[in-house]
Amino acid sequence: MGFRTGLGSGKRLVGIAVAGALAVAGCTAGERDRPPAPRTATGTLEQLARRAGCTPEVQTDAADLRQANCGTGKARYVLATFATDRGRAEWLDAADDYGGTYLVGRRWVAAGPERVVTALRDRLGGTVERSSAHHGHH
Repeated sequence: MGFRTGLGSGKRLVGIAVAGALAVAGCTAGERDRPPAPRTATGTLEQLARRAGCTPEVQTDAADLRQANCGTGKARYVLATFATDRGRAEWLDAADDYGGTYLVGRRWVAAGPERVVTALRDRLGGTVERSSAHHGHH
């Protein structure tokens, strides 16, 4: 009899834990309107552009930085790849002075209007970062 009582108590505790986990998961899912982003993309500028649905217009083609314009009109954005993580960090530090929204991957960045960058996240993964201010630039 004691064994059954212990087993029943264990099942109740597991049930309570599962219910709690589901409740927390439900709250988290309710806070987000968008599905989770895909795994963060990697590759060359051309590979990332293809995944983003862009035909890149390469503007900078150097060993440490490759940068291209993508899109048209209000959907225009910049896609840049870097030889090192440090190069990407330095580029982001310099770009931060101008404000903006960035989609950041391991060695790449997409920069453009917030709605464009947010939509790119569905194709490229990565993290959306917003600059805090324009620091006086227009």
